[in-house]
Order: sequence, then C-alpha cells, then structure tokens
Amino acid sequence: MKFTELNLPEEVQQGVTVAGFESLTPVQEKSIPLALTGKDVAAQAQTGTGKTAAFLISLFCRLLSSKKSTSNNPRALVMAPTRELVVQICADAESLGKHTGLKVQPIFGGVDYEKQRQALKDGVDIIVATPGRLIDYYKQRVFSMNRVEALVIDEADRMFDMGFIKDLRYILRQLPPFEKRQTMLFSATLSPQVMELAYEFMDLPERVEIAPEKVTADGIDQILYHVSCREKFALLLGLMQRHKDMERVMLFINTKVEGERLNALLAANGASSAILSGDIPQKKRMRILEQFKMGAITHLVATDVASRGIHIDGVTHVINYDLPQDREDYVHRIGRTARAGARGQAISFADEEMVYILDEIEAYLGKKIPSEMPLDEDFCFSYKRAQPKRKRPPVDKKPAGTKKRRPPRRRPNKKATQPNGSGGGDKTPPKG
Repeated sequence: MKFTELNLPEEVQQGVTVAGFESLTPVQEKSIPLALTGKDVAAQAQTGTGKTAAFLISLFCRLLSSKKSTSNNPRALVMAPTRELVVQICADAESLGKHTGLKVQPIFGGVDYEKQRQALKDGVDIIVATPGRLIDYYKQRVFSMNRVEALVIDEADRMFDMGFIKDLRYILRQLPPFEKRQTMLFSATLSPQVMELAYEFMDLPERVEIAPEKVTADGIDQILYHVSCREKFALLLGLMQRHKDMERVMLFINTKVEGERLNALLAANGASSAILSGDIPQKKRMRILEQFKMGAITHLVATDVASRGIHIDGVTHVINYDLPQDREDYVHRIGRTARAGARGQAISFADEEMVYILDEIEAYLGKKIPSEMPLDEDFCFSYKRAQPKRKRPPVDKKPAGTKKRRPPRRRPNKKATQPNGSGGGDKTPPKG
C-alpha cells in the first residue's frame, strides 16, 4: 500500500515525501488506517518496523483536523522509556511534521531544567517525554493535561521492565477520560501486563499484531559463533580484520564492567570506540551518539539500557559480544542495523556462560540462528592488552578558608621536672 492512497493532509504528505517514504510497512498498513478513523490501537511492533512514523503521522492528522491553537498546555502526549528514544522520536517528528506548523517539545532528565520549563511556557502542541521530569513539571503546574486529545505509549513493555509503570499510571489518571481522547500503544510484545494496561486506560483498542516471521526486520543477516569467554576478543579482532566493511559497529554487553574492559581493548588495538551505559551523564551520551552518527566513533559499546533508544541509520554490524539475558533484547539489539531498507549483519558470540539462553532466543524468533564453529584463521591472538587504570589515592580536601588546627599542647609531666632527674618517685621528703 502506498502513502498516497491514505489521502493524508497536504502538510503531512509533504513530510512523508521528504522523508522518502513510499510504501507502508506491515505495522503502518495495519495501524494508520485504524488510527485515522479515531480508533484506539494496541500494536505489537518491533523496533525498525516503522512504528514511530505510524503514530506520528496519525498524531499530525488528528491535531490538524481539530484546528486548535498552540498553548502552554499540550494537545498530545508521547511517552517513551528512555531519553535516547525521546530524542529520536523528536528528530523524526521534526522531519515528518516540518510543514504542519505543530510544535514538538522533548522533556527528559539530564539536561537544562529551566530551559525545558521555559519551552513549555512558550507553547507546545506535542510533548515527547520520559515519565520522571514530566511529572515534576506537572506537579509544579507548569502545564495542564486537560487539553490532551491524543496519547501514545511507545515500548510499553520496556516501561514495565524499567520500573516506570507506577509513574505511567499516575500520568494516565491525570488525562481526560479515555472516551475523550485517542490512545495508541506500541509494544514489542502484547503481554498480559501490557494488555491489562490497555484495557484499563484505552477505549476498546483494536489489536494489531505482526506475523511471527516479522519478529526481526528484513535485511538482517544473522550468524552465531560458539566460542569460549577467553577467546571472544581474539575472535572479534579477527573478524574486524577480515571484514573491512565494518564501518559503523554496535557491540552489546551485559554489564558495565565488561563494557569498560571491551572498550579499553578496542582502543588499545586502534579502534575508535566509546562506551554507552546507564550512568553516563546525558550531555556526554548525546555527544557520543552524535560522534557515532558522524563517523568520528566507529565502534560503540553499549549495555541494554541503550539498545532500544538508539536509532541511527548506517549501522553496518551489530555484535552481541554477550548474548542477552532476555530473549526479547536480542531482537531489539539486532534491530539497530538494517534500518530504512538497508541491509546489515548481526553477529553473536555464544560462550559457555550464556549459551543456555540460545534455545529461548531461537524459540522466540521461531527459527534457528545460523551458527558455526570459528576456524583457527578467524582468531587474532596477537593483540595489545589494555593498560589498567591506576587508581589515585583519595585526596582529603578541606573546604577553602578552613584554618589548620594546632595540636593540643601537652602538659609537662610533673615527675619529669623533679631535681636531679630523679623523677621524684613515690617518696615524700622527710620532715625537718
């Protein structure tokens, strides 16, 4: 189905044309026509399948049809679990909604608090936010939710995983009743938890599901190597030397400690790399992502905190250095490549510690991942070891202006002041 068959408003169609979209993806073909009629939609949609464009196009069409003015109280709300995902949704909204005149404002933690607050006061049509800071502004009465006529919950299953469901329920209770707004929910899986949320806060949602064979996006060539933990980096380096087409690579690990070790090894062996984990400040995260996008960084090591929030075209390879502990995270990880119709390769290492999860991943995919044992020539053992970081001893810094305290003066020992150095002992002088 072509986008031109949807009879979209001219302002929206212009954005679709500029973005280069011609044919609808399966999730778009099933969800957009329903949304355009005003129905609530609960859709199972993996990353990389075009779900963001699906709900943005639907939102733009609804807001343009209502013809209400922009104010400091939003008309639509998009909830996302991670800051990276918020940034990406806003980037897509800027492209698709360039000609609509609708104002989209991201709200998330880790960036200038007053700047975002002032942006809300200046007027907004659509807020794209993570739950925490949005609730903070709402409780301060920076804005009201009374005008919200459309709501999108993106990656609802991730909201549960990351512990945001309590905050999300609080926000949903502040909105107008579900019969007075349109709600669209997108999730990698329509689990009982997700559907319970849908039935509680949505108006008889139409359920959209993608066929099992579409669990992973088309265009991803998957390969799995059985390798021991001690030989994983040697295999990785060998593959990097053999495959010269590894231009932009994401490497996923399960722990921050392993990520720091891998990043140090990559840097020691000449790779331009950086690590992205949950405790990195937001400004630094955005700087790293921009460098990765521009090609200044070619290898990005990431934990699963980043696996659903990064949408960067041109990622040629995804490497599961560690197999994920959750089978669904495998799909989200490899979905970082083969975006926008491109092809990509997903390489996974199954070591003796994580191979047990392989059966669950393959059962979820509905097929076996092509696998092989690496040959001797696939390894490169002559690599440089990373230099361990030297820990500096803690410096006891004292506040400026603090005077150094003098040690207390000791009183002289009376015994030591007796004549002839006798010390006096316990004897008393005889009476005259």
